[in-house]
Amino acid sequence: MTNSFSPDTIVALSTPPGQGAIGVIRVSGPRAIEIVDYFFKGRNLEKVEGNTVHYGKVEDESGRVIDECVATVFKAPKSYTREDVVELSCHGSPYILEQVIQLCLRGGCRLADRGEFTLRAFLNGQMDLSQAEAVADLIASESEASHELAIKQMRGGFSQEIQELRQELIDFAALIELELDFGEEDVEFADRGKLEALVEKIKSVIKRLLDSFHLGNVLKNGVATVIAGRPNAGKSTLLNALLNEERAIVSEIAGTTRDTVEESLNINGIHFRLIDTAGIRKAQDEIERIGVERTIAKIAQSTLVIYLFDVTETKPEDLWSDVERFLEGSKVLTAKSKQIYVANKMDLNPYIKPEEYYKEGLISSENLITASAKNKMNIEYLKEKLHQLVVDDPSLMDQTIVTNSRHFEALNNAYEALDRVLNGLQSGMTGDFIAMDIRQALHHLGLITGEIHTDDLLDSIFTRFCIGK
Repeated sequence: MTNSFSPDTIVALSTPPGQGAIGVIRVSGPRAIEIVDYFFKGRNLEKVEGNTVHYGKVEDESGRVIDECVATVFKAPKSYTREDVVELSCHGSPYILEQVIQLCLRGGCRLADRGEFTLRAFLNGQMDLSQAEAVADLIASESEASHELAIKQMRGGFSQEIQELRQELIDFAALIELELDFGEEDVEFADRGKLEALVEKIKSVIKRLLDSFHLGNVLKNGVATVIAGRPNAGKSTLLNALLNEERAIVSEIAGTTRDTVEESLNINGIHFRLIDTAGIRKAQDEIERIGVERTIAKIAQSTLVIYLFDVTETKPEDLWSDVERFLEGSKVLTAKSKQIYVANKMDLNPYIKPEEYYKEGLISSENLITASAKNKMNIEYLKEKLHQLVVDDPSLMDQTIVTNSRHFEALNNAYEALDRVLNGLQSGMTGDFIAMDIRQALHHLGLITGEIHTDDLLDSIFTRFCIGK
């Protein structure tokens, strides 16, 4: 990818490849209107107003009609890339679309690289780097929650918060730098007390953003939710009940599921990745042993664990032993993992008392649910509980949430640099060392919005985009 600004005019198909009702070809650059006008017959596109739509025919050099289409003309700077842009909405025949693209190439265009339209939007100041990354997230969003997060970031809420923090720090950094220019005169322009208070304030905001990353990551990528338990506890039946379809094989024979089965479930706009696993027990053969190992590995990687047990077979002490052995004792759960315990097959033992399974600090009325997966008893309540565990506080959704691992790393580095600034201020360190750490913090914050960037960074980000965006 060419990361430095180029005056080339580029072309690409912006709709998915393959046959469809309509295919949109996007052309952007200084000669975009001129090149398209050469083969578009109907209106003189070079003389029309920007942000207008025109019907016409596409003809090749010999006058052969390729298609009837609509041309939408955007004139710089009022376009996605801040360049002249023409979008041709053609019939969705792959042959037609290829012929029109070839006309553009013969007219002087070149094929766009992955993400090059959005790269140009960034280089031309239409959006900052975090907003550009949100475009890719928006295209990839598969749930209401991930869509909302991408929309908020694309509109610049996160960027504005970072820019405000950075500007406050820049103002103080300028005073520190000024002191260094008068080093021999022992003057102090920056109030150390105010700088310390500012650093504390910025650290607290960054800490909140860092803490939001776990929620942001699961909302963006889906909540990894493992269904675990002993063989024949009803895990596959529960998966089918949650999905409301017969996805997993159900059998009275213990150990039917020997590998993980993964399916998607949308609960109130949040995407859950449900993973049915092999029953946890002492393996009877090599294949089952591998299945149990995979179950343990999936639990270790999960955000939520639904631990299912059969109330007709499992005594309270058996459940506690399982939890200690497979969840606590093996230390497979991360600090962020949360557990729900489901007392299954209540239809076969309706007189069981759930409180008998409570264990202080582990299992209580808050995370134990009685159910019958076979009869779909309490399945809707289980869904509500899953949603509640992900979004403990609905007001969090109204705040800035970090969803990008690159942003998380940059924030973490900025936080560490500010920690060094604070330690330096409190220990009476000289201004040159304090200034160096402030510069580091500013550098890492600038990497988020693209105020500081490298060609390698831009390559890494924009090559993840699809062609035509």
